[in-house]
Order: sequence, then structure tokens, then C-alpha cells
Amino acid sequence: MKRIPAFILLVALSLAWSIPAKAQIFSGPNSARQAQKAAKKQQKAQSKAAKKQQRSMQKYEKAQQKAAKRAQRHA
Repeated sequence: MKRIPAFILLVALSLAWSIPAKAQIFSGPNSARQAQKAAKKQQKAQSKAAKKQQRSMQKYEKAQQKAAKRAQRHA
């Protein structure tokens, strides 16, 4: 008796998963806005990555300067 409700639930879930939730193609007036949002988000991510790389380069240069100073003192 417990198998029947489990089988019905399994069938219902499989039907729900087989139906596509929503088409991923954007059309209409919202597509331009969504494209702008995506471009802005990508630009922000690129800017953040550039800042991170710049900070790491500065850190590397500072470490190189420190190492050169230490080498001069010990030489």
C-alpha cells in the first residue's frame, strides 16, 4: 500500500522535471535592459579583477624592494 503513493509522487516529479521551466531566450523590452545589466556586471567584475591584479603587482614590487634593501645591508 505504501508503494502506490510513492509511485504517484515519482511520476508527478518526473513530469514536472520534463517540462521546461522557462525559455532562456530574452525577447521584448526587457532584453535591452537585461543586456545592459549583464554588461555592467561584467564591467564591474573586470574592474575588480584589474584592481586585484594591480594590488598584487604593487605588493610584489614592494617585496622586491625590501629584498633589495636587505641584500644591500648584508653585502
